[in-house]
Amino acid sequence: MWIPLLSLIARLGLAAVWLISGWIKFVDPSQTVVAVRAYQLLPEVLVRPVAAGLPILELVLGLLLLIGLAVRAAAVVGAAALLTLIGVIASVWARGLSIDCGCFGGGGAADVDGWDYAGEIARDLGFLALAAWLTVFPRSPLALGPGSRARLSARTQPAMAE
Repeated sequence: MWIPLLSLIARLGLAAVWLISGWIKFVDPSQTVVAVRAYQLLPEVLVRPVAAGLPILELVLGLLLLIGLAVRAAAVVGAAALLTLIGVIASVWARGLSIDCGCFGGGGAADVDGWDYAGEIARDLGFLALAAWLTVFPRSPLALGPGSRARLSARTQPAMAE
């Protein structure tokens, strides 16, 4: 009984993360370009397409999780995105760059000596844990997808044919 409730909390929490992050990037595309460029990982020709696609990916993942459709698939894609983000943050940290990740708006070169990359990675590991939970336990109440919907009680289970 408690697993579907934890899955609901994880699903809605991760949906909120993706929707907030995606919306902030979507409404300020020029700042998203600055944030993507600051990582210094992509050739310039790929900066704008990645900056344009990232908020759309985040919004789609957030909406799928919010309505409970294709929860496992959204969790797997979200986990891959989070692993990529953790990797690029670690790369920036290892190269000694000082940038704001732009994960929740802003982004670009930071005016600080050594950004809190450990804190950002820890936060993203927490989000990754939610995605991992939903990969294993995708069923939760109030989900629309047939593979994502949890039964609310034993009374709602179909009777077995005798």
